[in-house]
Amino acid sequence: MSSTARAGGRWIRADLRARRGQAALTVLAVAGIVAALITAVTLLEDGTNPWRSLFAQTEGAHVWFYTKDNSAQVAGAGGLDGVTQVAGPYRSAPVTVVRDGKKEPAALRAMPATPPQVAHPVVAEGSWLDPAQADGVVVERSFARALRLRIGEPLAIIALSGERHPLYVRGIADSAEQGFYPEWTPGLAWVLPQTLDRIEPMLGRSEWVTGLRLADADAAQVVSQRVVVTLDDQVQRLYTWREVRAAMELDNRLLGTLLALFGMVGLVAAALALANAAGGRVLGQLRDLATLKSMGFTAAQVALLLVVEHGALGLLGLALGTLAGWGFAVALLGATSVAPMPVLAIVAGTALVVLAAVGLPAWRGGRTPPIPAAPTQPLRGHLSRLAKLALLVRLPPALVLGSRDAFTRRVPAFLTAFGLAVPMMMITIGLGVWATLDNFADHPEQVGQHAALHVGPGKLEAAEAERLVKADEDVLAVYPGTDVNALAAGEGRSVRVRAIGGSADPYPFPVVEGRMYGEPGEAVAGQGLLDLLGVGIGDRVRLTVGGSPLIVRIVGRAIEPDQDGEVLSVGLDSLAPKDSVPPEFYALALRPGADRGEVAARLLAQSSEGLDVQAVVNPADRLAIIRVLIVALIAVLALIGLANLLTASALGLRDHAFDLAVLKAMGLTPRQVMATLVTGTGLLVVLGVAVGTAAGASVVTWLIDLQGHTSGVGAGIGRPPSGLSLSIAVLVAVGTALAVALIPARRAARAQVPVTAR
Repeated sequence: MSSTARAGGRWIRADLRARRGQAALTVLAVAGIVAALITAVTLLEDGTNPWRSLFAQTEGAHVWFYTKDNSAQVAGAGGLDGVTQVAGPYRSAPVTVVRDGKKEPAALRAMPATPPQVAHPVVAEGSWLDPAQADGVVVERSFARALRLRIGEPLAIIALSGERHPLYVRGIADSAEQGFYPEWTPGLAWVLPQTLDRIEPMLGRSEWVTGLRLADADAAQVVSQRVVVTLDDQVQRLYTWREVRAAMELDNRLLGTLLALFGMVGLVAAALALANAAGGRVLGQLRDLATLKSMGFTAAQVALLLVVEHGALGLLGLALGTLAGWGFAVALLGATSVAPMPVLAIVAGTALVVLAAVGLPAWRGGRTPPIPAAPTQPLRGHLSRLAKLALLVRLPPALVLGSRDAFTRRVPAFLTAFGLAVPMMMITIGLGVWATLDNFADHPEQVGQHAALHVGPGKLEAAEAERLVKADEDVLAVYPGTDVNALAAGEGRSVRVRAIGGSADPYPFPVVEGRMYGEPGEAVAGQGLLDLLGVGIGDRVRLTVGGSPLIVRIVGRAIEPDQDGEVLSVGLDSLAPKDSVPPEFYALALRPGADRGEVAARLLAQSSEGLDVQAVVNPADRLAIIRVLIVALIAVLALIGLANLLTASALGLRDHAFDLAVLKAMGLTPRQVMATLVTGTGLLVVLGVAVGTAAGASVVTWLIDLQGHTSGVGAGIGRPPSGLSLSIAVLVAVGTALAVALIPARRAARAQVPVTAR
């Protein structure tokens, strides 16, 4: 038995050395797919793990609500059924943080020097607040990262009165009470109560924040509804742990979904490549396998040798991909964020797929008789329909013979074409995602960003601020606006209401269903809000803004990339005067070609730094990493296609190795012989690339719109790849494939093949 094993091992090593390039491609393809799957599952898991782990560490609250004052009625909310602990009420004041010339909105919250039991921030760097350092501040981590803050650095705080106060960063902390900045604004920072009293002495400019920890997290909606009923018009806004979790997971889940799609389809393509490679090698090793059978190897031993040889390549790629995927996930998210169980599930599942892919060809190889029958006529015994058509239209002999050879073996031909079609389909989908991101960047107005700048009055009066922005030569249009939080009746939570422009002169939101609002009391909504409230176009919605009812009829659905699409957009005249006068900001639409950086600098200079100028963040900027991801995945898919192509070329040469001398004897030149071999492979390449491109182009817009719908942004964002990019992709794919097929074909055409009896 040991001698049999040693002989089998030598045979495997010799065969792998003879096809090093193809073996390396197979290993790299499997490794790339496994790395993508591990990264995908890590990102998908991390989409909820940041909130989950932070919530556990901070012993977070399930419901947070903001009120006008700190009354006994607010404190009584802790006595509601299901509430186990209460955080606060804590006083909070809106301020502006100035850092390196940039101004960012923030909420300054008073917290005691001794952190509370429930909903306490977890200090990641530095230390917590200390009465001995009254000018210290602890900044929430994502807000600190956006401001590039470090421990001990100074921080300028501007109160609503315009007075500037210097503070020093004492600590950086994590919190599970709100999402990451800047997706969730304003930024959050904690100071001692006496520090907040000094910065903002007027209680009327503050609000009180209270958190409720529940015995049952699923009861959050019921409890929040009871809070609204109990406190009536005191509640300014309210949200639950579900909204916080959704805010933390958006970008990671989008990346993870894209990676998972590519990974799963890529795994199917890799399995096809392995099966095709194993099947091709079995056909090319029939004489070797017959020799092994004549030496005493049983069918099971031969099958085991083939499984070990071809399975080892897949398992080596699995090991390399696991290390690469784990290392990338640890570098991106940290070691504690990488859960071992999903990774082990991917490893086990991929190993089963690899062994299943090589199992069937190995079983067929084990059935090889000791003396295989040599065919005396071409396989199938007749010309294919394609070859007959080529002969009918009088194509050159090389092309006729090549079209005959392409489908000599129909199952391997199908596997080759299908194995090329799957990667090409995913490449086309990747190009569609790229085109969608380009559309976001080139046409921000199609995702609700007609305005390039938002300018707040800052230290100036609203009338003076409006005069300055309207006087700028590069400002095309000015839309006064206000963002308010409204309580949704029956939902027990807050939603964002965006009021920009007037109903007669509305802000040009990108409405993809219905129509734009045209009079007070009409509104357009994001998909996330429609799903949340369970309403559609034409329905009426009742909300409460600061105690005042807001009743609107939804007349359209707009593309809404913010707040998971849970945004209602109305004209400024739909709000009560107390909520809309004066406007909170002015949205500035610039003239084509105007540089928003220059406009912002000019407005700041003209206002003596009095205005608060903010550049609008394009969704494409947040998702720029997807472009890098698409390039990497296309490279992996190209490796899979290349591995399939090498298998097809090797199988074609094996089937027609003895035909080469006959073709030369018939008068075909080496160039014509080479054309015959390349045509046989090239037809499969063209077929696979064409089918894959057509399939990808037909589903890419639907897939992107499906992701937009489920994420709340809404359908209507998908863009197919341009005709130019598709043409280039097809030409590059076919050209590269033919160039690769040309190398062995040229070598075979120039070789001196003796004519021997088969």
